[in-house]
Amino acid sequence: MYSTEFLDLPPLAHAAGCLRLPGSKSISNRVLLMAALSQGSTTVHDLLDSDDTRIMLDALRQLGCGVARDGTTATITGLGATRPAGARLFMGNAGTAMRPLTAALAVLGGEFELSGVPRMHERPIGDLVDALRQLGCRIDYLGEPGYPPLRLGAGGAAPALTLTAPIQVRGDVSSQFLTSLLMALPLVAQRDVVIEVIGELISKPYIDITLNLLARFGVTVRRDGWQRFTIPAGSRYQSPGVIHVEADASSASYFIALGAVATMAQGQKGLKTIKIEGVGANSIQGDIRFIDAAVAMGATVNSGPNWLEVSNARWPLQAIDLDCNHIPDAAMTLAVMALYANGTTRLTNIASWRVKETDRIAAMATELRKLGATVEEGADFIAITPPKPGQWKAASIHTYDDHRVAMCFSLAAFNPAGVSVRIEDPKCVAKTFPDYFEALFALAEAPPGAIPVLCVDGPTASGKGTLASELAARLGYHYLDSGALYRITALAALRAGLALDAAHEGAVAVLARALPVRFVGDKVWLGDDDVSDAIRTEEAGMNASKVSVLPAVRTALVDLQHSFRRLPGLVADGRDMGTVIFPDAPLKVYLTANASQRAERRHKQLISKGIPAIIQDLLADLEARDLRDSSRTVAPLKPAEDALLLDNSALSIESSVTQVLDWWQARQPFSPGSTPA
Repeated sequence: MYSTEFLDLPPLAHAAGCLRLPGSKSISNRVLLMAALSQGSTTVHDLLDSDDTRIMLDALRQLGCGVARDGTTATITGLGATRPAGARLFMGNAGTAMRPLTAALAVLGGEFELSGVPRMHERPIGDLVDALRQLGCRIDYLGEPGYPPLRLGAGGAAPALTLTAPIQVRGDVSSQFLTSLLMALPLVAQRDVVIEVIGELISKPYIDITLNLLARFGVTVRRDGWQRFTIPAGSRYQSPGVIHVEADASSASYFIALGAVATMAQGQKGLKTIKIEGVGANSIQGDIRFIDAAVAMGATVNSGPNWLEVSNARWPLQAIDLDCNHIPDAAMTLAVMALYANGTTRLTNIASWRVKETDRIAAMATELRKLGATVEEGADFIAITPPKPGQWKAASIHTYDDHRVAMCFSLAAFNPAGVSVRIEDPKCVAKTFPDYFEALFALAEAPPGAIPVLCVDGPTASGKGTLASELAARLGYHYLDSGALYRITALAALRAGLALDAAHEGAVAVLARALPVRFVGDKVWLGDDDVSDAIRTEEAGMNASKVSVLPAVRTALVDLQHSFRRLPGLVADGRDMGTVIFPDAPLKVYLTANASQRAERRHKQLISKGIPAIIQDLLADLEARDLRDSSRTVAPLKPAEDALLLDNSALSIESSVTQVLDWWQARQPFSPGSTPA
């Protein structure tokens, strides 16, 4: 998962391949709560691992449920007849946890406080509270009336509930209010319990999910249209024992859109497709009907029992006018697809967007305009006209701590103008799809040379490795320590019984060309072997210098180094990154420090590792190595002509990082004021 302040997406051209989606958030949290309210244990497979599900699991633990987690499988031991006495629960911004737990705990009794992040305290819950108060539940607002945080119960006793009259709840703000009542009331259904919906029920497909899952847990609700729901007398939760969570149809929308936008982007021909595993057209999730809208805009979608395959059938896409009440979350993806359509796309009946993680109508309108689109917005609609040719703009997309905003706007990187898109706070996707960007990059292709590279070159012990790895972490880019490649080559050659000399140059080159090397954090892996310590000795450094002067070895490693240039970008450090390996890099830094300062740094480094060293010897060795590196006939050590020089003799690492990031930012197309404070 990317945890950087922002993530820059270079222009993207095409996409193809196969991915497996994570589990549905809506299904995951419903299943977890139903399992908690059942007698016995329920094993849940393919559970979504996200912020929202972790919040629900933490709450269930606090309430006394048994929770055992192993990857995407969780075993929940339910409360059964046990009634939790009380707890203070932090619900983050997880509406699928906050609202159902409020209802369930209110009818069970006990004293509870439920709170969340500031945005959760702006999301309405008054209609659910009013419905629960009709029953006789004691609920107090701890802040603004109608909104969390809440205090439930008083004195810990079970409330005296009145179940003779129908319970009325508004349906035109959020379907989660009705879902919460449907999940809570089987706990107290000594007689038939009736729920009446006041006004039009929005997001009906999410109620279908709830009813489907209740039936899996032994509760069959009778439905009279969408206005009256009856929970039969004697209903109680019965664990199915084992249950599988479908992949998230809302998350599928981004990759369905990707197939429509990028498998034949800009009129390219071919048979490229996006295959999505984990969900099919027969899904119980309403958002699967996003397929119909995508097909209307120009996608071709084939489906099997648990998979979808998507490609592009027309370019540009076709603008649509669509009532989106049936796909409220997935409809956001249509707003970005509209950037590639041949007219104005109008999405209506989306008032629920206003009360989600952010005001999504306002957010989408603001960010779409940054890209150059013409946008009209109203209380329950948005209309998008794409930018005209030449009017696309590079944009820094503010994501409002809303996972769907971040994922939707990543698709704007496929724009025909080839402008870059910055996604601010990319980690917000952790709410439902922590590895979203990794999944996107595994499918996407950039035009030749479009993937940015930042080169850091310099002499031995100048600190280029420390600087480069920190830059990579700050930017969310891949990292290449080219010096380590020479060290690894030397290590692998010696292990293979090869001498590091001209007589064995060909054999060493063959070995180097196929090195299975990976850089993961501060670890260096050669296949399955962690060689981090083995290659960081003084001897390993001397051996690296020996193989670096062998022309055939250097040639063999060039292709290997080029393979590290992957989305979203690369920070490469070494001695010839900017001059030989990546001469087209948009930023090249030549890092240096005086020899005495470098010797002192190396001395401290060795002493900290318990390795004895003498500064004078280190200084002499560095000076000799500098002379050898600068005078070699192949790729001598020198700055690239367009490199920026940075003498860090008197600079801290943080100061050096800040300076290079400032240089990098100055080369980006985003205006200084485009990123909100």
